[in-house]
Amino acid sequence: MPVLEELQAAVSTVTERIGPATVTIGRNRRGTGVVIGDGRVLTNAHNLRDRTTQVTFADGRAAQAELLGADSEGDLAVLAIDTEGVTPVDWSPDEPATGQVVFAAGRGRQGLRVTFGLVSGVDRVFRGPRGRRIDGSVEHTAPLARGSSGGPIADAEGRLLGINTHRLGDGFYLAIPAGATLRERVDQLAAGESPTRRRLGIAVAPSFVAHRLRRAVGLPEREGLLVRGVEDGSPAAAAGVSAGDLVVSANGTDVGTADDLWAVLDEAGDTVELGIVRGADELTVRVTFETGAATEEGSA
Repeated sequence: MPVLEELQAAVSTVTERIGPATVTIGRNRRGTGVVIGDGRVLTNAHNLRDRTTQVTFADGRAAQAELLGADSEGDLAVLAIDTEGVTPVDWSPDEPATGQVVFAAGRGRQGLRVTFGLVSGVDRVFRGPRGRRIDGSVEHTAPLARGSSGGPIADAEGRLLGINTHRLGDGFYLAIPAGATLRERVDQLAAGESPTRRRLGIAVAPSFVAHRLRRAVGLPEREGLLVRGVEDGSPAAAAGVSAGDLVVSANGTDVGTADDLWAVLDEAGDTVELGIVRGADELTVRVTFETGAATEEGSA
């Protein structure tokens, strides 16, 4: 079969198999989602505005869905809604591979769009909605219109390969691969197990800002994160961390970037020891956590 006919057949297969399961998220059609099970829709967390959101199906039916679980840092959410017999997508048994042809689906005001492209890279990294690093993403070239985030990418058999989440520009897009890790996360969210993460309650500036400010006032430069502000009532506030402090270590690990600090917090128990430089003085403060919460943008 000529290449163009094969491609046309694949687009038809994808449209038939994954199109009916592709839904619109939000009254203003701000995003896309996909039916992954009876009464279950998967989408990006950044498509949500509150704990309920409107879902519009392929046949035009619109209804309010209830949020079962969301991972704001990982940009995933699972919604509960009556899917009324919509056939869920099949999950591909294989991880996406560089050079593989993929098909992207999105549903907007003009209806379903299905496009194709190639996997241009795997194990890519990007920042989630709140600044956290997300590893292991798939980069592809299947064009996406605005409002397509949260929608599926599929293989030529119409099986789910990933969930679109991020536009890189210059014709490249990122998706979270639909492997065993994603299925485990989806199962947890569907069970109402929204992940929480340790947070200090501080807003930080990168190391180069600290270098410039310390140099300006005649202090020796140090690698670390400058505390721009401390949230009232936060664990950091209770421990005595102040705006203007320089965080240089956490639990004995040097801190040069926000990723360094987040990595320690993700592994921390009920306390974390911060190495602080305050002016010319060095001190150690012990921060005690209660219930963890998702990290806010630009903070830790």
